[in-house]
Amino acid sequence: MRWWFFRRKPAAAPAASPLTESSPQSVRPRTWAGEVTLPHLGDSDGRRYLDEQPYVLPKDLQEINRLDFQHYVLRAILKRNYLAPLRQPRQILDVGCGTGQWAYELAREYPQATVVGLDVEAAKNSTAPPPNYRFVSGDILKGLPFADHSFDFVHQRLLHSALPLTAWPGAVKELARVTAPGGWVELLELNPEVIPSGPAGQQLRQIILQLVALRGLDAEGVVARSLDLYLAEAGLVEVERHVVEVPLGDWGGRLGSLLALDFREVALAMCGPVTARFGLSREDYLALLETTMKEWNELKSCHHFIVAYGRKP
Repeated sequence: MRWWFFRRKPAAAPAASPLTESSPQSVRPRTWAGEVTLPHLGDSDGRRYLDEQPYVLPKDLQEINRLDFQHYVLRAILKRNYLAPLRQPRQILDVGCGTGQWAYELAREYPQATVVGLDVEAAKNSTAPPPNYRFVSGDILKGLPFADHSFDFVHQRLLHSALPLTAWPGAVKELARVTAPGGWVELLELNPEVIPSGPAGQQLRQIILQLVALRGLDAEGVVARSLDLYLAEAGLVEVERHVVEVPLGDWGGRLGSLLALDFREVALAMCGPVTARFGLSREDYLALLETTMKEWNELKSCHHFIVAYGRKP
């Protein structure tokens, strides 16, 4: 089945199928644009950033590799790719699909399904994607380009660094709009607080979150605490929320080491924009990061991922 089968037709066109009948549900477009002035990120430390979007991490090959690595870490944490109780879905959507790795694996797990990955741009061009996978360019802040009730499973994770805080309730309603009755929506986010955290870790976190807040993103963990609320407000039922505690650092074995490495790469990706914005030297920033990682092991720190899912009645 071709991906354009899902696209909504213009309002003036006659409806060809139940998947193209509905007009778009309103999503507050670009709510961040009128509320904050986005600090320039540009090309910093040789990394490529998108100034026209609130997304705070780079868009380059190094970040592509990190996202693939992060996918394998998350799969190890959850012991699978999702927690919702799926029953042979036929249409699956991954919003903010990044490199597409999660969607590729779902396409292989459910070969009878059509799996669509949506993002602002394709992160990488796979030479051999699964035959039942399609990529669609789109931005949830502008509304999803699909008809109502199109998908049996809609998945979105770790978009706290991409979606402005004020846009989250409307964005989750948009996820629910394109979900078919009986289908599931699943969200995964992280709590930005490391527990326990030492003085270096607290200082590093505050520096990074200052830049995050300047771009209208969630700097206080509001999104992670509100995932189940967003789903319920979007009209979903049987909403469940799971908190997954993960060790952070070598003290936590292989999983803790992998998560610490992922967090280190995120912090390194933020080095250029943070030091340029706040006048901190690169040497001081890197020393603060090294001390933070030592604190994780000394304090036996943990991080918490939040998974919430709900069914459309």
